Amino acid sequence: MKKLGNSFIIAFAMYSKIPMPRTEWTKDNMKYAMCFFPVIGAVIGAVILLWNYIQGYAGFGNSFYTVILMMIPVLITGGIHLDGLLDTSDALSSYKPMDQKLEILKDSHAGAFAIIVGICYFFLLFGCYSETNARMLSVLAIGFVLSRALSGLAIVSFRMAKNTGLAATFSDMAVKSRVKTVMLLYILLCAVGMILLEPVLGTVCLISALLMFAYYRYMSYQKFGGITGDLAGFFLQVCELVMAAAVVISGKNILPA
Repeated sequence: MKKLGNSFIIAFAMYSKIPMPRTEWTKDNMKYAMCFFPVIGAVIGAVILLWNYIQGYAGFGNSFYTVILMMIPVLITGGIHLDGLLDTSDALSSYKPMDQKLEILKDSHAGAFAIIVGICYFFLLFGCYSETNARMLSVLAIGFVLSRALSGLAIVSFRMAKNTGLAATFSDMAVKSRVKTVMLLYILLCAVGMILLEPVLGTVCLISALLMFAYYRYMSYQKFGGITGDLAGFFLQVCELVMAAAVVISGKNILPA
């Protein structure tokens, strides 16, 4: 139990800004760290639903409400996955050979395309969230768990582009067969929960996430030779945007008024 507790602490210390006790990042303590990665998504989803509940009583303006909705994942995670989105955008936009793309991922400077993609990303996210309602948000709240479960599955299943970096470290330290089983269980529970909660929206959200997961593998292998921590962040952010867009579009055009 102590090892599981330490794995929980490491997952939250690495992938969130929630204060955690100090613990040693040993191989034993990191064995199951990825198993707790989706739990951070559950925290994000819960806070989003809480904010929506508060909005029902406070009645803030739509713009303010939507901006806070957008900022909740950033505040909880500290923007660690956004960094991957921006670095990957720079690398993909360079059209350089694979080895040079990998070097761009390591560059701490933000290029023009990173800034452009970052601005467009938040505009698109604002547009999606401003169109959501309680039914859509209930599905998207589960989506934060699903995106992290898929990302965790990739960490222990996909080929690494290099043997250094955060993704490689967490992959090497993990008990892959058990972590994979846990991630698949998370995905199954998310799928069942989404579909039982909202059959149409849940199905659309699940399919959009799985399609994005397939694209993630294809793009990573074709452009980078495997995945890295930055590519994992890119997947997470884009997956959550794609799910939001799919849910909003389907909710507006498929569900009865």
